Amino acid sequence: MDYIKNPQLIETESFKIIQEIIDQEFPEYVFSSPKEEKIIKRVIHTSADFDYLKNLVFSNDAVSELEKFFLAGKGTIFTDTTMALSGINKRFLDKLGIRYECYIADPEVAEQAKAKGMTRSMAGIERAATIAGPKVFVIGNAPTAIFKLLEQFHDGELEVAAVIGAPVGFVGAAESKEALFESDIPAIVARGRKGGSNVAAAIINAMLYQLVEREN
Repeated sequence: MDYIKNPQLIETESFKIIQEIIDQEFPEYVFSSPKEEKIIKRVIHTSADFDYLKNLVFSNDAVSELEKFFLAGKGTIFTDTTMALSGINKRFLDKLGIRYECYIADPEVAEQAKAKGMTRSMAGIERAATIAGPKVFVIGNAPTAIFKLLEQFHDGELEVAAVIGAPVGFVGAAESKEALFESDIPAIVARGRKGGSNVAAAIINAMLYQLVEREN
């Protein structure tokens, strides 16, 4: 059986097919910018779901704010799941000097969540608020993390450079993301029920790859 074995060729062919499908099935669709196009296409590449052409939205100059964050090289990315963190290209984050954390399995965070009667994701947001420096949150699973983040932001207890909001599910997922999209926080949001840690990681990777391409 003859098939493509080279991973780079597989990815290149995948993006070619994605564009062909867009041309055939969504001929009227126009991307807002080349940078947003690369992000949306990478999410489609990750999910094989063309609904993200309309579901993935950008607010408050999120792409520019994320670029500033990465190029400043002195902030921290916080994820709500180990899956999201594992999916992000940490070699590029290390190169840029960006730290990364996930508190979901931290025993102290788990104890705090139990004591306060909240989810571990919410307690993780409270922990992140105590960390100095610029912060980007990558949320792919927990709507409660977004709600908590919005509460602390509006109360002046949390500074946020940008948020990737992509929790998947049926309870609070769509509502939390809509609240995030309507807030003053720069955000890239997967509206509706769809999303996931893989989608959230893909958005960050798309940003990182663009920065690397620009440097080269």
